[in-house]
Amino acid sequence: MKILVTAKRVTDPNAKIKLKSDKSGIQTDGLEYKPNPFCENAIEEALRLNETHGGEVVVVSIGPSDVQATIRTALAMGAHRGILVTGLDDHQMDSDLVARVFAELYKRERPDLFLLGKQAIDGDSNQVGQLLAEYLEIGQACFASKVEIHGSEAIVTREVDGGLEKIAVGMPAVITADLRLNEPRYASLPGIVKARKKSIDEIDIRSLGIDTHLKVETVAYEEPKTRGGGVTFVGGVDELVGKLKSEAKAI
Repeated sequence: MKILVTAKRVTDPNAKIKLKSDKSGIQTDGLEYKPNPFCENAIEEALRLNETHGGEVVVVSIGPSDVQATIRTALAMGAHRGILVTGLDDHQMDSDLVARVFAELYKRERPDLFLLGKQAIDGDSNQVGQLLAEYLEIGQACFASKVEIHGSEAIVTREVDGGLEKIAVGMPAVITADLRLNEPRYASLPGIVKARKKSIDEIDIRSLGIDTHLKVETVAYEEPKTRGGGVTFVGGVDELVGKLKSEAKAI
């Protein structure tokens, strides 16, 4: 069984983010990155399925050449090879363009499954998996908390508002991983050493013949408002309700 799985890099959530002076984006000098946590769950599930059913796990990502470091992390966990589509920086992508790039990689690789994190913690859009399945006209199962393979079907337990839902989706299919799907493994020292020798193919975005025009444009960024200190209130209920309504805008 052949599995494509995403390894998107995101800014380290513990890093201090600074905006550019023109508020067109964030300052990237010295900024630290890490694999998207939801992608880590997708990678772990791809490795577990591979251990059970055999085949190949191919890690895919989009961005500048230094995104190779994120792919190497997945290779150190146990994935077999990587593909990096270059020619785009983070600010030059939206969910639709990412889905169309992945659709082209799917057509080249013809996997049985395409696993993605359900969303990225930077944009939090939760759109790529659904768009990808639509472009490929194949089945999808999003927010997976359990995946089992039976013959030519993937049996997926997914998290919905009312609890859990179990569905069967024919392969090939797109599956997006939730955090409760598994506990991602750490890369071992032997795995890190082996990852250095595994191949990462770089593909220029221009060779895919994709229109890179964005459907969503980010106009500007704003820092969140500084939170004020709390106050001690000793008045009556009516005055408290009035302050909550007029000052705190809580009601």
